[in-house]
Amino acid sequence: MSDNTKFRIALITGGSRGIGRDTVLRLAKRGVRSIFTYHANRAEADKVSALAAEAGAPAIALQLDTGKAASFDDFILRVRAALTEMGAARFDYLVNNAGTSSGASFTNGTEADLDAQFAVHFKGVFLLSQKLLPLINDGGRIVNISSGLARFAYPGRAVYGPMKAAVEALTRYMALELGPRRIAVNVVAPGAIETDFSGGVVRDNPEVNKAIAGYTALGRVGLPEDVGPVIAGLLSDDFGWINAQRIEVAGGIHI
Repeated sequence: MSDNTKFRIALITGGSRGIGRDTVLRLAKRGVRSIFTYHANRAEADKVSALAAEAGAPAIALQLDTGKAASFDDFILRVRAALTEMGAARFDYLVNNAGTSSGASFTNGTEADLDAQFAVHFKGVFLLSQKLLPLINDGGRIVNISSGLARFAYPGRAVYGPMKAAVEALTRYMALELGPRRIAVNVVAPGAIETDFSGGVVRDNPEVNKAIAGYTALGRVGLPEDVGPVIAGLLSDDFGWINAQRIEVAGGIHI
């Protein structure tokens, strides 16, 4: 698949923490090199790069705000430079993981709430993937990240949930149009995960954690290490015939 037969390369947005971090490290254990983005915390990004190298594959961190589409052309230049540093001209896998939370409801959501979530979760995924297409090898794979909140509704998620539903629809269109290049596109929808997302509410609020565990068939909330292996697996040749599918990784929440 890769333009370098010795190794494969993934590009992962939001790879310095949570699910993105675990994905970078899971791929490193499989020998997959990564270019991953971080928003602001360079120190955490450097830690991920060091851990990936220890796990078996180098990982290069690049700063990016996926909500600022005007910065994407410059980012592409930096991706090209990172690929050159790795001894390649193209990469094989794209994971659109970066995201921001919103607690806006339908009754109090504002135009600013809508614009901010749209910029990151739909516009950013759409335009960044589009601009990266010349750098993705034919036969590559793309995984977009949605949320269980695209399937079921929670209070205060009337902006965030529908944006993720839009990503799920976009995934099917991407799979259709990229089929001639043999690029498979799928979407992973995590449930509630113990990370610092949404201010760490699932991780740090015992009442919220317990309530979500009670809604979940397997009796607990999720961890980043529950999701990273699924993303890494979907990128592998073992799942090469899965395309245009939504895979919820949520332990059976709200069955």
